[in-house]
Order: sequence, then structure tokens, then C-alpha cells
Amino acid sequence: MAEIVPRTEEMTFVREGETLRGFGAWLPKHDRMPAVIVVHDVHGLSDHYRGIAHRLADEGFFAFAVDLYSREGAPRLRSPEEVQDWIKKLDDRRVLGDIDAAVRFLRSRIEVRGSSIGIIGFCLGGQYAFLAACLGSGLAACVSFYGMLRWREKAPNKVEDPLEVADRLSCPFLGLYGEEDPLIPRSDIKELEAILKREGKQFKIKIYRNAGHAFFNDTRPDAYRPEAARDAWRRCVDFFHEHLG
Repeated sequence: MAEIVPRTEEMTFVREGETLRGFGAWLPKHDRMPAVIVVHDVHGLSDHYRGIAHRLADEGFFAFAVDLYSREGAPRLRSPEEVQDWIKKLDDRRVLGDIDAAVRFLRSRIEVRGSSIGIIGFCLGGQYAFLAACLGSGLAACVSFYGMLRWREKAPNKVEDPLEVADRLSCPFLGLYGEEDPLIPRSDIKELEAILKREGKQFKIKIYRNAGHAFFNDTRPDAYRPEAARDAWRRCVDFFHEHLG
């Protein structure tokens, strides 16, 4: 029997009259399947995230990697200072509104089971994935790979810190972090765990030794940790199968 290969497509969806972009991957000849929204890091929708969508499709999910920079294009960030300046300028409400529009888009697809839509994000995308799971509606599971838990600097266009809204988490959550991540202090992770336990939320957190930020990103040899990445991916896929079906 021939192996079924995921179908891939550069797609568009609409929010309040604006056309936004994304990348879809799914197995053909399947309908009413669970879906996962993929949220990229601060640098934008690269082939790395298209590859993650493809891998999720191989696992039986309709994967949709949303392009949060559909309007202005991906930035060229050459230093940590430029990264932080870009993050500070991003309008959180716009980003979260785009994610909500992506959820509605997936519900409109005949291939997707609308009650089984999850979200996965990486770095800044992990931060927004968690915020969407706390402030949005309709998500059935959330996985965050090293999503920061505090804004470095508050600005008028930022919503609350993830830790400030963690008590509003509305779906099962899996957080995957590196022990040596300078952007996510261990104290923040402990605070997150304490809040979620206190509120009776359904969650799992895994911290990897000898791993820092972006340990899953195999396009970054300085950060990539193959053993941690393999374990985290298996946990992620199992988590989505458990909570999305």
C-alpha cells in the first residue's frame, strides 16, 4: 500500500476584511480530523515552522501555521536588542485577534472537527499560544515550547503577562522549557506551576537539563539539543492525541 503523503498549501484567511496568510498541511482522504494552529517565533513563518506543520500532519492533525506578519512581512532582527524592541512594538490584541480568526477559519474547513482545535507555539509564539488559551475561546489543548512568561517591558499595546492571566487557562496545557533558558527564569516556571495547581487546571510541565532557549530548533546548531527535542516532540504529539482525539 502506498504511503499517504500530507497535502500542503499556502492558504489565506480573512479577519475583519483583511486577508492574512498561513500554511496548511493535512492528510488527504480524512475528514473531521483534529487540528493544530502553529505559532512561529519572533522571526516569522520560516520553513522550520512549515516543517513542524508537516510533521503534525503526519501524525493525523490538520496543521495550520499562521503568519502573524502577513501585513508587514517578517522582520530582519540582527541583535537581541532589536528582538526586544520588535516584541515591545507588537500589538498583542492584533496577534490574539489573528489567532482567533485562524480558529474560525479552521472551523470552516470540512476536514476539521471544530471542537478539537489545539495550538502550539515556540518562543514568542509559545507566549502567544498560552495567552490565546487563557484569553481566547474554543481551544481544546495548548502546547508551549519555551514561551516566555513575562513581558520584558510593559507597553500600551501589551496585554497582561502570561503569569497574570494563567488562572484563566481554559484548556489542558503542556509547557516545555530548558533549564538553562535565560529568557525564562526557573522562578517564573515555579510560579506558573503554583498558579495552575491552585486553580485546579489540567497541565504538565517538563524542564530539560542542559537545554536552553530554542532547544527544539534544528536550524540553530548553537541552541538545538537533539535528545531533548525528540522527547519534547513525543510528549507534544501524545498530548495532542490525548486531548484532541
